[in-house]
Amino acid sequence: MPVTKTEVEAALARVMLPDGRSLIAHDLVRALTVDGGIVRFVIEAPSADVAKAMGPLRDAAEKVVADLPGVSQASVALTAHGPAAKPQAPPSLKIGGHPKPQEGPVRPKGVARILAIGSGKGGVGKSTVSSNLAVALARAGRKVGLLDADIYGPSQPRMMGVNKRPASPDGKTIIPLHAHGVTLMSIGFMMEEGKAVVWRGPMLMGALQQMLGQVEWGELDVLLVDLPPGTGDVQLTLCTKSELTGAIVVSTPQDVALIDARKALDMFATLKTPVLGLIENMSLFVCPDCGSEHQIFGQGGVAAEAEKMGVPLLGALPIDLETRLAGDAGTPVAAGDGPMAQAYAQIAKGLIEGGMA
Repeated sequence: MPVTKTEVEAALARVMLPDGRSLIAHDLVRALTVDGGIVRFVIEAPSADVAKAMGPLRDAAEKVVADLPGVSQASVALTAHGPAAKPQAPPSLKIGGHPKPQEGPVRPKGVARILAIGSGKGGVGKSTVSSNLAVALARAGRKVGLLDADIYGPSQPRMMGVNKRPASPDGKTIIPLHAHGVTLMSIGFMMEEGKAVVWRGPMLMGALQQMLGQVEWGELDVLLVDLPPGTGDVQLTLCTKSELTGAIVVSTPQDVALIDARKALDMFATLKTPVLGLIENMSLFVCPDCGSEHQIFGQGGVAAEAEKMGVPLLGALPIDLETRLAGDAGTPVAAGDGPMAQAYAQIAKGLIEGGMA
C-alpha cells in the first residue's frame, strides 16, 4: 500500500534537533511530495552556517522516511534560508562638473551628422523650430536625435511631452528617452521642474560633454542640438569639442533680432562651423477671421541676410496659435497634418535633399 503524506510527516516528527524539538515543530520541511513510493522534500535551514551542521540531521530524516513501508526511494535536499536580498539602488548619475580632457573634436558613436540650431537672442522660437524640425525629419524617415543644450532654460521636455528621468545602468552611461519618433536628451530630464540650474561655465561645458559622449544615442542620421541663445560657453564647447556638420540660425525679421543673429553667424564663422542656412520664424501673422496677412516684425530681413551671406533661406514660418498650443501640450505641430506640419516637412525635405540631414 502506498505511503501517505501524513505518514511521512509523522515519521519526520520523530527526527529531533538538539533543542529537543522536531523538524516538523521547527517548520523546516518544505516541498514535501509523495509520488507512489517516491518521497521528496527539502529541509530549509535558517542560515547557511546552520545548514553546514545539519548534514547528520538530513541523513537521519532520509533514513526514517526510507524505512517506512511503501517507500521505494527517499530524496532529501538541504538548503539555507538567507535574509531577503536588499533591493539594489540604481547607480547614481551625476550631471555637470568640470569637462574631461579630449584629444580633439569627437562625434558620438553611431551619429552620422550633428546640426546645431542657434540664435543670437532668446524669444525667436529656436526651441520650437528645433523640436518640430526633429519630428518632421523623423516623419520623413530619418533617424533623429534631439539634444536640448539650453542648460539654463531647457524647454524640450515640455515641448516633446516627456518628463521621465533617463536610466543609467552603471552610473556613467545614459539611456536617452524617446517621443514622436525622436531620441531625446535634456538637462531638464535630470532636474526637478521649476528648479533653477545655478552653474558656472565649466559645469555647463562638463554637462554638454556628458550629454554628447555618455548618452547611448544609437544609430542616428542626424543629431539636432538646440543651443541656448547667445554666443557663450555652450556654443564654444559644442563647436570646438564635437565634429559639427554645420549650424542653422533662427531669427525673426525685425532689426533687433537680426543684429544678434549676425553675431551668431559671426561666431560660427570664427569657430569655422559652416552655416547651412537660415530660418525666418514669425515671418508674418495670418488673421484667423479675415485671412489678411500682417508683417508684425517686418518683412524680408532674414531672407536679405541669407542672400548677403550666400546661404540658403531654409524656410519662413508664420506666427501660429496652433504651434504654440501644440508645443505647450507636448505634441509638436509637425506631428500633425495641418499647414504648419507641411511647412516643417518642406524644410526637412530641403535638408535631406541637400545632404544635410
